[in-house]
Amino acid sequence: MKRTHLRRAAGVVVAAAATVATALTSNVAAAAPAPAAAPAATAPAPVGGFPAPTKHSQKAYSPFADFTSKWTRADARQLKAMSDPKAGPRENSMPEEYTMPTVSQDFPDMSNEKVWVWDTWPLTDGSANQYSVNGWEIIFSLVADRKLGFDERHVYAKIGYFYRKAGVAAKDRPANGGWTYGGLVFDEGVTGTIFPDQSYTHQTQWSGSARIDKGGRIKLFFTDVAFYRNADGSDRRPYDPRIALSTGNVHTSSKGVRLSGFGKVDDLLQADGKYYQTGEQNPYFNFRDPFTFEDPAYPGKTFMVFEGNSAYRRGDKSVCTQQDLGYAKGDPQAEDLETVRNSGATYQIGNVGLAVADNKNLTKWTFLPPILSANCVTDQTERPQIYMANGKYYLFTISHRSTFAAGIDGPEGVYGFVGDGIRSDYQPLNRGSGLALGSPTNLNYPTGTPFAPDANQHPGQFQAYSHYVMPNGEVQSFIDTNGTKGDFRRGGTLGPTVRLDIRGDSATVDRTYGDGGLGGYADIPANRTFGPRS
Repeated sequence: MKRTHLRRAAGVVVAAAATVATALTSNVAAAAPAPAAAPAATAPAPVGGFPAPTKHSQKAYSPFADFTSKWTRADARQLKAMSDPKAGPRENSMPEEYTMPTVSQDFPDMSNEKVWVWDTWPLTDGSANQYSVNGWEIIFSLVADRKLGFDERHVYAKIGYFYRKAGVAAKDRPANGGWTYGGLVFDEGVTGTIFPDQSYTHQTQWSGSARIDKGGRIKLFFTDVAFYRNADGSDRRPYDPRIALSTGNVHTSSKGVRLSGFGKVDDLLQADGKYYQTGEQNPYFNFRDPFTFEDPAYPGKTFMVFEGNSAYRRGDKSVCTQQDLGYAKGDPQAEDLETVRNSGATYQIGNVGLAVADNKNLTKWTFLPPILSANCVTDQTERPQIYMANGKYYLFTISHRSTFAAGIDGPEGVYGFVGDGIRSDYQPLNRGSGLALGSPTNLNYPTGTPFAPDANQHPGQFQAYSHYVMPNGEVQSFIDTNGTKGDFRRGGTLGPTVRLDIRGDSATVDRTYGDGGLGGYADIPANRTFGPRS
């Protein structure tokens, strides 16, 4: 499939375009009011029948140190401790202050049914500011042909882009966010060139991040993936995910946006088996979702966080230690280590990886030890990102309810941790649990699946996933499924933006934002401009 270039509403290709100018200019919107001073962190009291969360100092270490913070089972069991055991069928059992408001089943579609849309990210700089270019906001999304079933999309995913006019308030835009689909970033075949084994059966692109440099070039970091499958759908060898980079240009005119370049891919990182699990260690391993950033504490350095798994062989019971359990000595609700190891929890060993760039072109990288492990807690720490505010470093990641380990339960959503540096003894947010923003969920009833929701579950259990935390605490996500058994609608489009009040070791939903806490659909506003020098 060839890349679809810029379209008008009627689908006409725009020929004339101006290359972006080369100046970064100031914030286009009024700065958000300065937040109140963060309250001092206090250790939450244990809930009856549950353990106390692990004590974390938030102390910062050098990014190059051999220290990995642990999201422990004692921490994660606070999720169930917060759940209301009396919540009935189709009710939310989780605290309202940590729960996204319910999204209507009558949601608009941002692509006007051209493509399925899920993981989405903006055009940013090294500080995660979001840029418009010559008056146009630009976002990148994983997309798939609507001829495919929504659950078939993962092995056919491509990176597409959308654009819209900048500086328009959400209330003044069309209900679906007002985006125009620009087409695919890559021509067919470009991203498959980096794989030594060219016998792949499916070649796809997964999530990443995009940065604009001072010269107006876009560096697109993404996960390049090859699958090797038999005719019956089974794997003849493990899939091959690689963190990759491609660089291109953005062109604008009065009518829209066009991308060019992106004809070459640099293979940056492959899981090493030392810090990050490989396909040889586990054919179902996770290695994806690069997010790059700069840390003012280390000028001149560019870092990357990404999703990984701890580098053990699948099912190795030694992966789970007393430190991963994290219970205080003498806690009457502590679990027995061997019982946990024998429960199957050792299959869930997610981590958040760290790497540092070795050159200014960001084409050479070196692995560092992971900054967070979740051994025997969850298998997925997807789309991690570093968010800096009020002198603190926040690590956000996302996880599914279905990927938690045996004995751990929590909603689909954003999980957050706070510390004093990139590498810290991270403290999980919100009562020590880690939950920053969950979909409305009832932990008293089974999960079901997005294609077959449980009849007793809250209709919003799958209403949001693949969240991205933006400046000022705004959070974007896509709709997977909305509704319950016998009455649900699949999504494949971005949902409404919400806003978190992030301070200290807490993050709560701002229900004064938008309509009862729900902002505009697919609202990803720029807070910086890139354009002609004034």
